[in-house]
Amino acid sequence: MTDSSSWQVVLAHLLTQQRIASLATLDEQGHPFISTVPFAVCKQTHTLLIHISALAAHTQHLQARPLASIGVCTAERAGEPVHDLARVSYQVQARFLSKSSPEWEPAQSVYIQRFPDMAFLFDFKDFNLVALSPTQGRLVAGFGQARHLPQNQLLG
Repeated sequence: MTDSSSWQVVLAHLLTQQRIASLATLDEQGHPFISTVPFAVCKQTHTLLIHISALAAHTQHLQARPLASIGVCTAERAGEPVHDLARVSYQVQARFLSKSSPEWEPAQSVYIQRFPDMAFLFDFKDFNLVALSPTQGRLVAGFGQARHLPQNQLLG
């Protein structure tokens, strides 16, 4: 990763080609809880977007404590070392978007563009569109290629 742009290529690939992430929240006792969520990136608001049910434990955790971590990893390939997989993790601040918010429409559009088959979920009253604002990020572009992401380029 000597080329300064190579990490940016890896990050862009992770955020555009991978569609699911691991979301780590804290439950009411402060115990860690990990779940898997589909995500989209909203360049306009510099956030990761998730659309989650009020019935899900991670939703309740984020409502009580809006701090979380989210990680994205390339898919494992048969016969290739797993230690070499590119991955990125973020510490994030969660904000539940209101339909009256100016962010709602562009965020919803970005999410539906990425997941058109899930557009119908926006008609469900118990689903929430949540913007995750990264505060820190760490990219592992491959074995021995870890770096903290610059604050102004957390999402590429």
